[in-house]
Amino acid sequence: MSSLCHTSAVLVVFMALAVCVGAEQLEEKSCDVIGDESSESQTERALLKKLEPLSQMRFNVTVEKSKTENYIYHFRVCREVNSSQHDFGGLVQTDRQGRRTTVIGRINETQVFNGSDWIMLIYKGGDSYGSHCSGEKRRAVIMISCKRGVIASSFSIISEEREKEQECFYLFEMDSSLACPAEDSHLSVGSILLITFASLIAVYIIGGFLYQRLVVGAKGMEQFPHFAFWQDLGNLVADGCDFVCRSKPRNAPAAYRGVGDDQLGEESEERDDHLLPM
Repeated sequence: MSSLCHTSAVLVVFMALAVCVGAEQLEEKSCDVIGDESSESQTERALLKKLEPLSQMRFNVTVEKSKTENYIYHFRVCREVNSSQHDFGGLVQTDRQGRRTTVIGRINETQVFNGSDWIMLIYKGGDSYGSHCSGEKRRAVIMISCKRGVIASSFSIISEEREKEQECFYLFEMDSSLACPAEDSHLSVGSILLITFASLIAVYIIGGFLYQRLVVGAKGMEQFPHFAFWQDLGNLVADGCDFVCRSKPRNAPAAYRGVGDDQLGEESEERDDHLLPM
């Protein structure tokens, strides 16, 4: 009985180890910015997080330089091209003739920075050059340009700079809306306030109309909300203007003489007084 329990315990341990190893293999590695974790730039972390929607996509481009130089470039954003290799290869070159694979850049040596409408992703630490560039390690530079309406498109290689003594690189480009700046609202504060005010007026009129008609049972113009108030609004405004704008009491005599017929008649009688006989 004890041997059976011992065997069962061993099987449980092996199964737990298998599950842990499988989970570790399924978890893909992501970009690791160059430098210690404590010194990593917050800007770089934010840019990598911004590019995260591209991580599940794969990009390929075929280049035929000559009969002997025929390559396929495989690229992933912050993920390994071939996770089973565990080589951190984020951009890999495959020779279509001999099927030889060369890692151009690795995701564990990543740099990223941006401009107003572009993001530059750099993978360093690739396989070493042979007779070029003093045998230094390869480097991939991917320029991601802004193009609204597409998550990713037009992945292509621009050039390979390998005639220098140092700092050689492969230059790629692609388009993505993730590199675009946030669109500013074209509405001013005044426009927003006007739209809000107009919306409130519409809600007031429609809601009040439905209430008066369906709940109160009003007909005709009485269906308009607060009809009596709005009917008297003109008189209220006139009274308010009269009260505010007039500086004298209403019963005070006018400071000027009118030019009506009665005033003209009285004046003519005063003018003829000197013609009467004494």
